[in-house]
Amino acid sequence: MNTAPLLECRAWTSLAHHAESWREVRLAELFAGDSARAAQFAAAAPGLRYDYSRQRLGAVTVRLLAKLAEERGFAEWREALLAGKTVNDTENRPAWHTALRAGSSSPPEVLQTLERMKTIVSKTRAEKKFDRVVNLGTGGSDLGPRLLADAFADGALDVRFAANVDPRDLSRALEGAVPEKTLFIVVSKTFTTQETMANAEAARRWGARSFYAVTANVEAAKAFGAAEVLPMWDWVGGRFSVWSAAGLAAACAMGWDAFEAFLAGGRDIDRHFSSAAIERNVPALMALVGVWNVNFLGAATHAVLPYANGLRLLPAHLQQLEMESNGKRVDREGRAVEYATAPVLWGAEGTVSQHSFHQLLHQGTQAVPCDFIDVSASDVLRANLRAQADALAFGTEDASLPPHRRYPGNRPSSILFLEKLDPGNLGRLLAAYEHKVFTQGVLWNINSFDQWGVELGKALASKLLEREG
Repeated sequence: MNTAPLLECRAWTSLAHHAESWREVRLAELFAGDSARAAQFAAAAPGLRYDYSRQRLGAVTVRLLAKLAEERGFAEWREALLAGKTVNDTENRPAWHTALRAGSSSPPEVLQTLERMKTIVSKTRAEKKFDRVVNLGTGGSDLGPRLLADAFADGALDVRFAANVDPRDLSRALEGAVPEKTLFIVVSKTFTTQETMANAEAARRWGARSFYAVTANVEAAKAFGAAEVLPMWDWVGGRFSVWSAAGLAAACAMGWDAFEAFLAGGRDIDRHFSSAAIERNVPALMALVGVWNVNFLGAATHAVLPYANGLRLLPAHLQQLEMESNGKRVDREGRAVEYATAPVLWGAEGTVSQHSFHQLLHQGTQAVPCDFIDVSASDVLRANLRAQADALAFGTEDASLPPHRRYPGNRPSSILFLEKLDPGNLGRLLAAYEHKVFTQGVLWNINSFDQWGVELGKALASKLLEREG
């Protein structure tokens, strides 16, 4: 695997020169001059279609980006990731979240845990012993499962989430609940996470009687009083853990068949990612386009705009996935990087976002690359999505309009099409973004699987609490 500084790569130098020729190129002219552009700059994976024709790039750009991936050892890194080899070098462990959704090929401990989860979910939903399930976690132990539950809860159980140490968050989750009918699922790899354990103690003071735990610290969980303890493994990072027992609350909300369909969707994209040529590989292309925008066109932020109410929490999940993974300032050899890594990711559901921040997208002073997520929920949603993407790309410079009524256009976006919003397709979408993040980490030569940047603040907070206590 290539350990040379990224800026010394021949493809990087070629891309920097190539980018100069794209400074003044207009998307409107590209489409006017090439009727096949929409078909050429698109790729398909199971359940997904990726249209990046509205990006400011051409066929040579894609070839040079693919060459950069080759020079950085992308194929070797991909094989190492999928084989469960040590790709998280600062913590000396794999990042083997794909094993969680590998079906019959999953490790025995994963298959055993899935069987336990199935039993717990089926029993909890059928027996009616509990009418409220409250997930206590934070970060990856909250965002992914919360997204799944919000998208697909079927009403069989009232499943809620508390992640903030602010007491109001837990109070909201407990509105209308009674202790004897409430099950708490405490999700913490160490069973020492400050926010999570503070909420667990608060639940106990409230009168909670029933706790399950998802953790690697089995003894601490049992000592706390957890009646069921499901495992977490050190080879699964929190932001990649929704596929594991960390998704137990979501499975309770949506039912086991739906959760299995979610896992199967992720597995479909793993297979595609492992075998598709890079220039037809949806997650890899998403990564290449992102690197082009950040490093060669100067984009500092990236917006994700799902046109589906069921995906309203997707931007929050992807914020952690992308920025905690690739918000790094040193490369794998410990050298300070001299180039941008992860952009600031943000967004909200359409059409709500159109009446919020789209003003900046269309007429602001900075171009913000966007991912539109199209799930074909309605003709109205699709029309609005397509109109926004076209307005960003083509704008209007009608000289008869006053300056404040003109749209400069030439602002890049991509569209991810899903045939419909169901658990399988959400699994495919999330897996695609996971592999995008990994691929960008390979290109930037950074470790996408540690998060040392969050440790200092937690340590300082603990010292302040000790001092004030």
